[in-house]
Parts: sequence; structure tokens; C-alpha cells
Amino acid sequence: MAFTLTSPAFQDGETIPERYTCVGEDVSPPLKWGGVPEGTRSFALVMEDPDAPGGTFVHWVIFNLPKDLRELPEGVEPMERLENGAVQGSNDFRRLGYRGPCPPPGKPHRYHFILWALDRELSLGPGVTKDRLELEIEKFGGPLGEARLMGTFGR
Repeated sequence: MAFTLTSPAFQDGETIPERYTCVGEDVSPPLKWGGVPEGTRSFALVMEDPDAPGGTFVHWVIFNLPKDLRELPEGVEPMERLENGAVQGSNDFRRLGYRGPCPPPGKPHRYHFILWALDRELSLGPGVTKDRLELEIEKFGGPLGEARLMGTFGR
């Protein structure tokens, strides 16, 4: 079974509902995953916009999601550590937690949710950037698997 990432809020390649953007409530969408690679000890998730005018823009960094977790609910709070032990990093708004799509007017942007299955928990604290997270993952040989979900949004 393939490692997959889905959302009950939108299908892969479709428009992200306004609720999950700066136009709406700006809460994180619900996410679900399955087909987890054998040996997974934790998960890390990032959300990014490769179409941003200044280059790829990071909207969410969260890691050390427990190995038995298979979903994130809607509206993950922007706190350093979740009750389940997960840790949130800094996005490119220089804030902790999720910040939704908020592109300039024009052509819709693509937003990639990338979930990595890891063979360890990471020794990183709250507020780390996506770049630092990726360096730490690569230091130990990279992820066991990667699942992606892409949605679009424009104004």
C-alpha cells in the first residue's frame, strides 16, 4: 500500500476552501494519512507555496508527530508543543504554527502539504524553520517515505 496524504476538506489538485485561508478563518485543514512505511517512529509535515513571488514560501512546519497518529484535526492550535508531543516550527510569516494561503491577487498558487515518515524523533525545539528541519532529516539518511497533497488557492 502506498504512503498517502489526503484531506476530507479538498481533493488533491483542487481548490483549498476559503475557511483554511487568510480570506476565511485561517485554520489548518484536517489531514489523514495511510500506508505508513515500516519502521516509522515519527512524522514531520510542511506546507509550502512554490509559486510565491519571492520563491518558495513556508506556511507550516510541524514534526515529532507520533508514529501511531494517522490524522490531524482541523484547526491545530499555534502552540509550541501539542498534547500528543508534536512540535511546531516557524513559518515564513515568522510565526509558530499554521498560516493559510494568502497569495497576491492574480493566478492561483499551488500549496503542497508534504508528510515525511521518519525512523526517529527529531532533537529539535519549537520554532525551527523548514530548512533546519530538512537538514536534520537528511543528517540521518532522509525520510523512510514521503506523501504529498496539493491544493490551489487564488484571490
